Amino acid sequence: MTLIDSFVVFVVSLLVGGLGIYVGARVLAGVEDYGHAVVTAAIGAVVWGIIAVLFGWIPLLGPLVTLVAYLTVIRWRYGVGWLTAAGIGLVAWVASLIVLYVLGVAGIADIGAVGVPGV
Repeated sequence: MTLIDSFVVFVVSLLVGGLGIYVGARVLAGVEDYGHAVVTAAIGAVVWGIIAVLFGWIPLLGPLVTLVAYLTVIRWRYGVGWLTAAGIGLVAWVASLIVLYVLGVAGIADIGAVGVPGV
C-alpha cells in the first residue's frame, strides 16, 4: 500500500468514525455538528492509542483504563455525563459497524473506523 493509499484509508476511516460519533451525539446529546464529531474521533483515537500503549498491557485494568480515557474525551467534547458518553460511544460503535458492513457488501472498501474503538 502506498503512502497515498494509506492516507485515503485513514481519512475514510476517520470520516466513518466521525459519522458514528455524530449519530450517537445527535441521538443522545442533541448535538448536530459533524465536524465536531470528526475532531472528537481524531482526539479519541490519539488518546486511545497513547493510553493503550501505556496501560493496555495490564490484564483487565489496561482495557478498562483505555475505555475510560476514550469516554472522558466524549464527556469533555460534548459536556455530558458518564452514561451519556457511554451511550454515545455505543451508538457510534453500532453506527460505524453498519456503515462498514454496507461498504464491505457493496465492495467499496474493507476498512476500520478511526476514533471508534473495536471497529
